Amino acid sequence: MQNHRKNPRLLGALGKNFPRTHALAAGAASFALALTLFISPPDVEAKRTALEVSLSLPEEVTVAPAPAAPQSSAPQSVMEGLRIVQETVRNGDTLSDLFQRAGLSNAEMYQLLSSGKEAKQLAKLVPGEEVTFQIDGNGSLQSLELHRDRLSKVEFSRDSSDEYKYALHQREAERYAAFRQGEIENSLFVDGSKAGLSNNLIMEMADIFGSDIDFALDIRKGDSFSVVFDEEFLDGEKIGNGAIQAVTFTNQGKTFSAVRYTDSNGDTNYYTPEGKSMRKAFIRTPVDIGRISSHFNPRRLHPIFKTHRPHNGTDYAAPTGTPVYSAGDGKVIQSGYSKANGNYVFVQHGERYVTRYLHLNKRSVKQGQRVKQRQVIGTVGSTGYATGPHLHYEFLVDGHHRNPATIVRQLPKAKAIASAEMARFQAQTQPLMAQLERYEQPALAKNEDSENKDKKDSVN
Repeated sequence: MQNHRKNPRLLGALGKNFPRTHALAAGAASFALALTLFISPPDVEAKRTALEVSLSLPEEVTVAPAPAAPQSSAPQSVMEGLRIVQETVRNGDTLSDLFQRAGLSNAEMYQLLSSGKEAKQLAKLVPGEEVTFQIDGNGSLQSLELHRDRLSKVEFSRDSSDEYKYALHQREAERYAAFRQGEIENSLFVDGSKAGLSNNLIMEMADIFGSDIDFALDIRKGDSFSVVFDEEFLDGEKIGNGAIQAVTFTNQGKTFSAVRYTDSNGDTNYYTPEGKSMRKAFIRTPVDIGRISSHFNPRRLHPIFKTHRPHNGTDYAAPTGTPVYSAGDGKVIQSGYSKANGNYVFVQHGERYVTRYLHLNKRSVKQGQRVKQRQVIGTVGSTGYATGPHLHYEFLVDGHHRNPATIVRQLPKAKAIASAEMARFQAQTQPLMAQLERYEQPALAKNEDSENKDKKDSVN
Protein backbone atom coordinates (compact mmCIF):
# COMPACT_ATOMS: atom_id res chain seq x y z
CA MET A 1 0.00 0.00 0.00
CA GLN A 2 1.22 3.52 -0.73
CA ASN A 3 2.35 5.74 2.16
CA HIS A 4 -0.35 8.45 2.21
CA ARG A 5 1.75 10.60 4.57
CA LYS A 6 3.87 11.39 1.53
CA ASN A 7 0.79 12.25 -0.55
CA PRO A 8 -1.37 14.87 1.23
CA ARG A 9 -3.52 15.38 -1.87
CA LEU A 10 -4.54 11.73 -1.80
CA LEU A 11 -5.47 12.11 1.87
CA GLY A 12 -7.68 15.00 0.95
CA ALA A 13 -9.30 13.02 -1.82
CA LEU A 14 -9.95 10.13 0.52
CA GLY A 15 -11.47 12.50 3.02
CA LYS A 16 -13.89 13.82 0.45
CA ASN A 17 -15.05 10.34 -0.52
CA PHE A 18 -15.15 8.93 3.02
CA PRO A 19 -18.72 8.60 4.44
CA ARG A 20 -19.61 11.14 7.18
CA THR A 21 -20.27 8.48 9.85
CA HIS A 22 -16.89 6.90 9.22
CA ALA A 23 -15.21 10.29 9.33
CA LEU A 24 -16.71 10.99 12.76
CA ALA A 25 -15.58 7.61 13.99
CA ALA A 26 -12.08 8.25 12.74
CA GLY A 27 -12.03 11.60 14.53
CA ALA A 28 -13.07 10.02 17.81
CA ALA A 29 -10.39 7.38 17.46
CA SER A 30 -7.78 10.07 16.84
CA PHE A 31 -8.86 11.94 20.01
CA ALA A 32 -8.63 8.75 22.09
CA LEU A 33 -5.21 8.00 20.65
CA ALA A 34 -3.98 11.49 21.47
CA LEU A 35 -5.28 11.18 25.06
CA THR A 36 -3.50 7.84 25.46
CA LEU A 37 -0.25 9.36 24.29
CA PHE A 38 -0.70 12.23 26.71
CA ILE A 39 -0.95 9.92 29.76
CA SER A 40 1.60 7.32 28.58
CA PRO A 41 4.36 6.28 31.03
CA PRO A 42 7.47 8.49 30.98
CA ASP A 43 9.71 5.62 29.85
CA VAL A 44 8.07 5.48 26.46
CA GLU A 45 10.40 6.59 23.69
CA ALA A 46 10.16 10.25 22.75
CA LYS A 47 9.63 9.34 19.11
CA ARG A 48 6.15 8.09 20.01
CA THR A 49 5.12 11.74 20.24
CA ALA A 50 5.74 12.07 16.50
CA LEU A 51 2.85 9.82 15.37
CA GLU A 52 2.92 8.34 11.92
CA VAL A 53 -0.64 8.09 10.57
CA SER A 54 -1.61 5.90 7.66
CA LEU A 55 -5.28 5.99 6.69
CA SER A 56 -6.90 3.11 4.89
CA LEU A 57 -10.48 1.98 4.42
CA PRO A 58 -11.56 -1.16 6.29
CA GLU A 59 -11.81 -4.17 3.99
CA GLU A 60 -15.54 -4.55 4.65
CA VAL A 61 -16.31 -0.97 3.66
CA THR A 62 -17.14 -0.31 0.01
CA VAL A 63 -17.97 2.95 -1.66
CA ALA A 64 -21.11 2.49 -3.77
CA PRO A 65 -20.92 4.04 -7.25
CA ALA A 66 -23.51 6.51 -8.40
CA PRO A 67 -26.56 4.84 -10.03
CA ALA A 68 -26.08 4.37 -13.78
CA ALA A 69 -28.52 3.73 -16.62
CA PRO A 70 -28.85 0.07 -17.68
CA GLN A 71 -26.27 -0.82 -20.30
CA SER A 72 -25.98 -3.59 -22.86
CA SER A 73 -24.75 -6.94 -21.61
CA ALA A 74 -22.75 -7.22 -24.85
CA PRO A 75 -18.95 -6.74 -24.79
CA GLN A 76 -17.94 -3.11 -24.31
CA SER A 77 -14.66 -1.22 -24.37
CA VAL A 78 -13.44 2.37 -24.37
CA MET A 79 -11.37 3.77 -27.24
CA GLU A 80 -10.34 7.43 -27.43
CA GLY A 81 -13.26 8.50 -25.30
CA LEU A 82 -15.76 6.33 -27.19
CA ARG A 83 -17.75 3.49 -25.72
CA ILE A 84 -17.78 0.43 -28.00
CA VAL A 85 -20.83 -1.86 -27.84
CA GLN A 86 -21.09 -5.06 -29.84
CA GLU A 87 -24.44 -6.78 -30.38
CA THR A 88 -25.42 -10.01 -32.12
CA VAL A 89 -28.72 -10.00 -34.00
CA ARG A 90 -31.15 -12.44 -32.38
CA ASN A 91 -34.29 -14.04 -33.78
CA GLY A 92 -37.00 -11.41 -34.04
CA ASP A 93 -34.64 -8.47 -33.47
CA THR A 94 -35.28 -5.12 -35.10
CA LEU A 95 -32.86 -2.22 -35.33
CA SER A 96 -34.80 -0.56 -32.51
CA ASP A 97 -34.09 -3.54 -30.24
CA LEU A 98 -30.36 -3.23 -30.88
CA PHE A 99 -30.36 0.52 -30.23
CA GLN A 100 -32.26 0.00 -26.99
CA ARG A 101 -29.81 -2.64 -25.75
CA ALA A 102 -26.92 -0.32 -26.62
CA GLY A 103 -28.50 2.49 -24.58
CA LEU A 104 -29.27 4.68 -27.60
CA SER A 105 -32.44 6.68 -28.17
CA ASN A 106 -34.94 6.32 -30.98
CA ALA A 107 -33.98 9.83 -32.09
CA GLU A 108 -30.45 8.59 -32.77
CA MET A 109 -31.85 5.68 -34.77
CA TYR A 110 -34.18 7.87 -36.85
CA GLN A 111 -31.34 10.24 -37.70
CA LEU A 112 -29.30 7.31 -38.98
CA LEU A 113 -32.17 5.79 -40.98
CA SER A 114 -32.88 9.13 -42.67
CA SER A 115 -29.25 9.60 -43.71
CA GLY A 116 -29.72 8.05 -47.17
CA LYS A 117 -30.96 5.11 -49.21
CA GLU A 118 -28.04 2.96 -48.05
CA ALA A 119 -29.43 3.02 -44.51
CA LYS A 120 -32.55 1.12 -45.65
CA GLN A 121 -30.57 -2.13 -45.56
CA LEU A 122 -30.47 -1.82 -41.76
CA ALA A 123 -34.17 -2.68 -41.74
CA LYS A 124 -33.31 -6.20 -42.96
CA LEU A 125 -31.27 -7.87 -40.24
CA VAL A 126 -30.41 -11.56 -40.20
CA PRO A 127 -29.93 -13.53 -36.97
CA GLY A 128 -26.24 -14.06 -36.29
CA GLU A 129 -25.06 -10.81 -37.87
CA GLU A 130 -22.83 -8.59 -35.74
CA VAL A 131 -23.46 -4.88 -35.10
CA THR A 132 -20.84 -2.59 -33.52
CA PHE A 133 -21.78 0.80 -32.04
CA GLN A 134 -19.35 3.62 -31.19
CA ILE A 135 -20.95 5.98 -28.66
CA ASP A 136 -19.40 9.20 -27.32
CA GLY A 137 -19.47 10.52 -23.76
CA ASN A 138 -22.72 12.39 -24.42
CA GLY A 139 -24.52 9.19 -25.42
CA SER A 140 -24.57 10.08 -29.12
CA LEU A 141 -23.92 7.50 -31.82
CA GLN A 142 -20.71 8.20 -33.71
CA SER A 143 -20.62 5.14 -35.95
CA LEU A 144 -22.38 1.86 -36.65
CA GLU A 145 -20.85 -1.17 -38.35
CA LEU A 146 -22.98 -4.05 -39.65
CA HIS A 147 -20.96 -7.21 -40.25
CA ARG A 148 -22.93 -9.22 -42.81
CA ASP A 149 -20.34 -12.00 -42.77
CA ARG A 150 -16.63 -12.48 -42.31
CA LEU A 151 -15.89 -10.89 -45.67
CA SER A 152 -18.06 -7.78 -45.77
CA LYS A 153 -19.32 -5.02 -43.52
CA VAL A 154 -21.13 -1.72 -43.99
CA GLU A 155 -20.26 1.36 -41.95
CA PHE A 156 -22.17 4.54 -41.14
CA SER A 157 -19.95 7.17 -39.47
CA ARG A 158 -20.87 10.67 -38.30
CA ASP A 159 -18.73 13.45 -39.80
CA SER A 160 -17.93 16.97 -38.59
CA SER A 161 -21.15 18.31 -40.12
CA ASP A 162 -23.19 15.86 -38.03
CA GLU A 163 -24.11 13.82 -41.11
CA TYR A 164 -23.66 10.07 -41.57
CA LYS A 165 -21.35 8.84 -44.30
CA TYR A 166 -21.72 5.35 -45.78
CA ALA A 167 -18.90 2.97 -46.65
CA LEU A 168 -18.76 -0.66 -47.79
CA HIS A 169 -15.73 -2.70 -46.75
CA GLN A 170 -15.02 -6.04 -48.40
CA ARG A 171 -12.24 -8.57 -47.99
CA GLU A 172 -11.20 -11.29 -50.39
CA ALA A 173 -10.99 -14.84 -49.13
CA GLU A 174 -8.12 -17.06 -50.16
CA ARG A 175 -9.36 -20.00 -52.25
CA TYR A 176 -7.79 -23.42 -52.49
CA ALA A 177 -8.92 -26.40 -54.54
CA ALA A 178 -10.34 -29.35 -52.61
CA PHE A 179 -11.31 -32.81 -53.84
CA ARG A 180 -13.96 -35.22 -52.60
CA GLN A 181 -15.02 -38.58 -53.99
CA GLY A 182 -17.74 -41.00 -52.98
CA GLU A 183 -19.87 -43.97 -53.90
CA ILE A 184 -23.62 -44.30 -53.47
CA GLU A 185 -24.61 -46.86 -50.85
CA ASN A 186 -27.75 -45.21 -49.44
CA SER A 187 -28.60 -41.87 -51.05
CA LEU A 188 -26.94 -38.83 -52.56
CA PHE A 189 -27.30 -36.83 -49.33
CA VAL A 190 -26.15 -39.57 -46.97
CA ASP A 191 -23.15 -40.63 -49.04
CA GLY A 192 -22.30 -37.09 -50.11
CA SER A 193 -22.11 -36.06 -46.45
CA LYS A 194 -20.05 -39.16 -45.68
CA ALA A 195 -17.58 -38.08 -48.39
CA GLY A 196 -17.21 -34.66 -46.74
CA LEU A 197 -19.50 -32.54 -48.91
CA SER A 198 -21.67 -29.86 -47.31
CA ASN A 199 -25.41 -29.84 -47.95
CA ASN A 200 -24.97 -26.81 -50.23
CA LEU A 201 -22.40 -28.62 -52.36
CA ILE A 202 -24.63 -31.70 -52.60
CA MET A 203 -27.53 -29.50 -53.70
CA GLU A 204 -25.28 -27.77 -56.23
CA MET A 205 -24.19 -31.11 -57.68
CA ALA A 206 -27.84 -32.21 -57.96
CA ASP A 207 -28.61 -28.91 -59.67
CA ILE A 208 -25.78 -29.31 -62.20
CA PHE A 209 -26.91 -32.78 -63.29
CA GLY A 210 -30.63 -32.17 -62.71
CA SER A 211 -31.46 -32.23 -66.42
CA ASP A 212 -29.66 -35.53 -67.05
CA ILE A 213 -30.21 -37.51 -63.85
CA ASP A 214 -33.44 -37.94 -61.92
CA PHE A 215 -32.01 -38.16 -58.41
CA ALA A 216 -35.33 -39.46 -57.08
CA LEU A 217 -35.63 -42.26 -59.66
CA ASP A 218 -32.33 -43.00 -61.43
CA ILE A 219 -29.86 -43.32 -58.55
CA ARG A 220 -28.46 -46.83 -58.00
CA LYS A 221 -26.16 -48.41 -55.45
CA GLY A 222 -22.63 -48.30 -56.86
CA ASP A 223 -23.06 -44.93 -58.59
CA SER A 224 -20.12 -42.63 -57.88
CA PHE A 225 -19.06 -38.99 -57.96
CA SER A 226 -15.89 -36.89 -57.92
CA VAL A 227 -15.88 -33.17 -57.14
CA VAL A 228 -13.30 -30.37 -57.26
CA PHE A 229 -14.50 -27.28 -55.41
CA ASP A 230 -13.09 -24.19 -53.70
CA GLU A 231 -12.46 -23.97 -49.97
CA GLU A 232 -12.35 -20.39 -48.66
CA PHE A 233 -9.94 -19.22 -45.96
CA LEU A 234 -9.57 -15.92 -44.10
CA ASP A 235 -6.56 -15.22 -41.88
CA GLY A 236 -5.64 -18.90 -42.04
CA GLU A 237 -9.09 -20.09 -40.90
CA LYS A 238 -11.57 -21.89 -43.13
CA ILE A 239 -14.76 -19.87 -43.39
CA GLY A 240 -16.72 -21.86 -45.96
CA ASN A 241 -16.86 -23.46 -49.38
CA GLY A 242 -16.91 -21.83 -52.76
CA ALA A 243 -18.41 -23.12 -55.99
CA ILE A 244 -17.92 -26.49 -57.65
CA GLN A 245 -15.27 -26.10 -60.38
CA ALA A 246 -15.39 -29.54 -62.00
CA VAL A 247 -17.48 -32.63 -61.26
CA THR A 248 -18.28 -36.08 -62.61
CA PHE A 249 -21.18 -38.38 -61.73
CA THR A 250 -21.41 -41.98 -62.90
CA ASN A 251 -25.02 -43.17 -62.98
CA GLN A 252 -25.83 -46.77 -63.97
CA GLY A 253 -22.50 -47.04 -65.79
CA LYS A 254 -22.79 -43.75 -67.70
CA THR A 255 -20.49 -40.90 -66.67
CA PHE A 256 -21.58 -37.26 -66.86
CA SER A 257 -19.00 -34.47 -66.56
CA ALA A 258 -19.40 -30.75 -66.00
CA VAL A 259 -17.09 -27.78 -65.61
CA ARG A 260 -17.73 -24.21 -64.45
CA TYR A 261 -17.14 -21.40 -66.94
CA THR A 262 -17.64 -17.62 -66.92
CA ASP A 263 -18.05 -16.28 -70.46
CA SER A 264 -16.87 -12.99 -71.90
CA ASN A 265 -20.17 -11.35 -70.88
CA GLY A 266 -19.63 -12.29 -67.24
CA ASP A 267 -22.30 -15.02 -67.17
CA THR A 268 -21.36 -18.17 -65.24
CA ASN A 269 -22.80 -21.60 -66.04
CA TYR A 270 -21.84 -25.27 -66.15
CA TYR A 271 -20.98 -27.02 -69.40
CA THR A 272 -19.83 -30.40 -70.62
CA PRO A 273 -16.10 -30.53 -71.47
CA GLU A 274 -17.20 -30.20 -75.13
CA GLY A 275 -18.98 -26.90 -74.44
CA LYS A 276 -22.63 -28.01 -74.30
CA SER A 277 -24.68 -26.35 -71.57
CA MET A 278 -25.69 -28.52 -68.62
CA ARG A 279 -28.73 -26.32 -68.19
CA LYS A 280 -31.54 -27.76 -70.27
CA ALA A 281 -34.90 -26.13 -70.82
CA PHE A 282 -36.35 -28.23 -67.96
CA ILE A 283 -34.94 -30.16 -65.02
CA ARG A 284 -35.83 -33.83 -64.69
CA THR A 285 -37.48 -33.56 -61.28
CA PRO A 286 -38.73 -30.58 -59.26
CA VAL A 287 -37.51 -31.99 -55.89
CA ASP A 288 -34.00 -32.96 -54.82
CA ILE A 289 -34.97 -35.72 -52.41
CA GLY A 290 -37.78 -38.21 -52.32
CA ARG A 291 -39.00 -41.27 -54.18
CA ILE A 292 -41.64 -41.82 -56.83
CA SER A 293 -44.68 -43.15 -55.01
CA SER A 294 -46.97 -43.17 -58.05
CA HIS A 295 -46.06 -43.04 -61.74
CA PHE A 296 -47.85 -41.41 -64.65
CA ASN A 297 -50.71 -43.81 -65.46
CA PRO A 298 -53.82 -43.05 -67.55
CA ARG A 299 -55.73 -45.95 -65.81
CA ARG A 300 -54.56 -45.83 -62.21
CA LEU A 301 -56.81 -47.04 -59.37
CA HIS A 302 -57.35 -43.93 -57.21
CA PRO A 303 -56.22 -44.63 -53.61
CA ILE A 304 -59.06 -42.62 -52.05
CA PHE A 305 -62.03 -43.11 -54.39
CA LYS A 306 -61.10 -46.71 -55.44
CA THR A 307 -62.06 -46.03 -59.04
CA HIS A 308 -59.99 -46.04 -62.21
CA ARG A 309 -59.03 -42.46 -62.88
CA PRO A 310 -56.18 -41.15 -65.02
CA HIS A 311 -53.10 -40.24 -63.00
CA ASN A 312 -51.85 -37.40 -65.15
CA GLY A 313 -48.61 -36.80 -63.30
CA THR A 314 -45.86 -38.24 -61.15
CA ASP A 315 -46.03 -38.33 -57.34
CA TYR A 316 -42.84 -37.72 -55.37
CA ALA A 317 -43.08 -38.77 -51.72
CA ALA A 318 -40.92 -36.47 -49.58
CA PRO A 319 -40.99 -34.97 -46.07
CA THR A 320 -43.29 -32.03 -45.45
CA GLY A 321 -41.39 -28.80 -46.08
CA THR A 322 -39.08 -30.19 -48.79
CA PRO A 323 -38.40 -27.39 -51.34
CA VAL A 324 -40.24 -27.64 -54.67
CA TYR A 325 -38.57 -25.99 -57.69
CA SER A 326 -39.90 -24.59 -60.93
CA ALA A 327 -38.88 -27.02 -63.68
CA GLY A 328 -37.92 -24.15 -65.99
CA ASP A 329 -38.07 -20.42 -66.59
CA GLY A 330 -41.61 -19.14 -66.89
CA LYS A 331 -44.55 -17.21 -65.49
CA VAL A 332 -46.91 -18.25 -62.69
CA ILE A 333 -50.38 -18.42 -64.24
CA GLN A 334 -52.15 -19.78 -61.15
CA SER A 335 -51.29 -19.90 -57.44
CA GLY A 336 -54.11 -20.86 -55.13
CA TYR A 337 -56.04 -23.50 -53.20
CA SER A 338 -58.79 -25.96 -54.10
CA LYS A 339 -60.45 -28.81 -52.23
CA ALA A 340 -58.93 -31.47 -54.48
CA ASN A 341 -55.52 -29.97 -55.29
CA GLY A 342 -54.85 -28.29 -51.96
CA ASN A 343 -52.25 -25.58 -52.39
CA TYR A 344 -51.13 -25.54 -56.02
CA VAL A 345 -48.97 -23.59 -58.47
CA PHE A 346 -49.18 -23.65 -62.30
CA VAL A 347 -46.29 -22.27 -64.39
CA GLN A 348 -46.41 -21.38 -68.10
CA HIS A 349 -43.14 -21.91 -70.01
CA GLY A 350 -43.31 -20.17 -73.37
CA GLU A 351 -46.29 -20.93 -75.61
CA ARG A 352 -46.36 -24.74 -75.51
CA TYR A 353 -45.46 -25.94 -72.02
CA VAL A 354 -47.15 -25.83 -68.60
CA THR A 355 -46.03 -27.49 -65.37
CA ARG A 356 -48.31 -28.06 -62.37
CA TYR A 357 -47.41 -28.60 -58.71
CA LEU A 358 -50.14 -29.90 -56.36
CA HIS A 359 -50.72 -30.65 -52.63
CA LEU A 360 -48.14 -28.09 -51.49
CA ASN A 361 -47.75 -27.30 -47.84
CA LYS A 362 -46.93 -23.67 -48.65
CA ARG A 363 -46.84 -21.57 -51.82
CA SER A 364 -43.88 -19.19 -52.30
CA VAL A 365 -44.98 -17.39 -55.47
CA LYS A 366 -47.96 -15.34 -56.64
CA GLN A 367 -49.97 -15.32 -59.85
CA GLY A 368 -48.26 -13.23 -62.54
CA GLN A 369 -44.81 -13.62 -61.01
CA ARG A 370 -41.82 -14.50 -63.21
CA VAL A 371 -39.76 -17.47 -62.02
CA LYS A 372 -36.40 -18.97 -62.94
CA GLN A 373 -35.48 -22.61 -63.32
CA ARG A 374 -34.93 -24.19 -59.88
CA GLN A 375 -36.47 -21.24 -58.10
CA VAL A 376 -38.37 -22.40 -55.01
CA ILE A 377 -42.10 -22.06 -55.67
CA GLY A 378 -43.39 -23.92 -52.60
CA THR A 379 -42.82 -26.86 -50.28
CA VAL A 380 -44.04 -30.45 -50.19
CA GLY A 381 -47.24 -31.02 -48.21
CA SER A 382 -50.39 -33.11 -47.99
CA THR A 383 -53.13 -30.55 -48.64
CA GLY A 384 -56.22 -31.42 -50.67
CA TYR A 385 -56.97 -35.04 -51.62
CA ALA A 386 -53.67 -36.51 -50.43
CA THR A 387 -52.97 -39.61 -48.34
CA GLY A 388 -49.59 -38.33 -47.15
CA PRO A 389 -46.93 -35.70 -47.84
CA HIS A 390 -45.96 -35.74 -51.51
CA LEU A 391 -45.71 -33.58 -54.62
CA HIS A 392 -48.01 -34.31 -57.55
CA TYR A 393 -46.20 -33.01 -60.64
CA GLU A 394 -47.76 -32.65 -64.11
CA PHE A 395 -46.25 -31.69 -67.46
CA LEU A 396 -48.47 -30.46 -70.32
CA VAL A 397 -47.46 -29.96 -73.96
CA ASP A 398 -49.93 -28.03 -76.10
CA GLY A 399 -52.59 -28.70 -73.44
CA HIS A 400 -52.05 -32.47 -73.32
CA HIS A 401 -50.60 -34.36 -70.36
CA ARG A 402 -47.25 -36.05 -70.92
CA ASN A 403 -45.18 -38.31 -68.71
CA PRO A 404 -42.93 -35.95 -66.69
CA ALA A 405 -40.30 -38.67 -66.23
CA THR A 406 -39.67 -39.05 -69.96
CA ILE A 407 -40.85 -35.90 -71.73
CA VAL A 408 -37.86 -33.74 -70.80
CA ARG A 409 -35.55 -36.00 -72.81
CA GLN A 410 -37.50 -35.07 -75.93
CA LEU A 411 -37.42 -31.31 -75.37
CA PRO A 412 -34.95 -28.78 -76.83
CA LYS A 413 -31.70 -28.32 -74.98
CA ALA A 414 -30.00 -25.07 -74.05
CA LYS A 415 -27.45 -23.47 -76.35
CA ALA A 416 -23.80 -24.54 -76.53
CA ILE A 417 -20.70 -22.35 -76.39
CA ALA A 418 -20.47 -20.17 -79.51
CA SER A 419 -17.62 -20.95 -81.88
CA ALA A 420 -16.10 -17.51 -81.28
CA GLU A 421 -16.00 -18.28 -77.53
CA MET A 422 -14.68 -21.84 -77.80
CA ALA A 423 -10.94 -21.06 -77.60
CA ARG A 424 -11.47 -19.02 -74.44
CA PHE A 425 -13.69 -21.76 -73.00
CA GLN A 426 -11.10 -24.47 -73.60
CA ALA A 427 -8.29 -22.37 -72.13
CA GLN A 428 -10.21 -21.97 -68.87
CA THR A 429 -11.87 -25.36 -68.52
CA GLN A 430 -9.32 -27.90 -69.76
CA PRO A 431 -6.99 -27.27 -66.77
CA LEU A 432 -9.94 -27.84 -64.42
CA MET A 433 -10.82 -31.19 -65.98
CA ALA A 434 -7.15 -32.19 -65.95
CA GLN A 435 -6.99 -31.30 -62.26
CA LEU A 436 -10.05 -33.46 -61.57
CA GLU A 437 -8.46 -36.40 -63.40
CA ARG A 438 -5.21 -36.01 -61.42
CA TYR A 439 -7.15 -36.14 -58.17
CA GLU A 440 -9.15 -39.17 -59.31
CA GLN A 441 -6.13 -41.34 -60.19
CA PRO A 442 -4.67 -41.77 -56.67
CA ALA A 443 -8.15 -42.30 -55.24
CA LEU A 444 -8.90 -44.94 -57.90
CA ALA A 445 -5.60 -46.72 -57.23
CA LYS A 446 -6.31 -46.69 -53.49
CA ASN A 447 -9.74 -48.24 -54.05
CA GLU A 448 -8.25 -50.95 -56.29
CA ASP A 449 -5.58 -51.77 -53.68
CA SER A 450 -8.28 -52.03 -51.03
CA GLU A 451 -10.37 -54.36 -53.22
CA ASN A 452 -7.33 -56.56 -53.98
CA LYS A 453 -6.50 -56.75 -50.28
CA ASP A 454 -10.08 -57.79 -49.46
CA LYS A 455 -9.91 -60.53 -52.11
CA LYS A 456 -6.56 -61.75 -50.79
CA ASP A 457 -7.85 -61.82 -47.22
CA SER A 458 -10.92 -63.79 -48.29
CA VAL A 459 -8.74 -66.39 -50.04
CA ASN A 460 -6.50 -66.78 -47.01
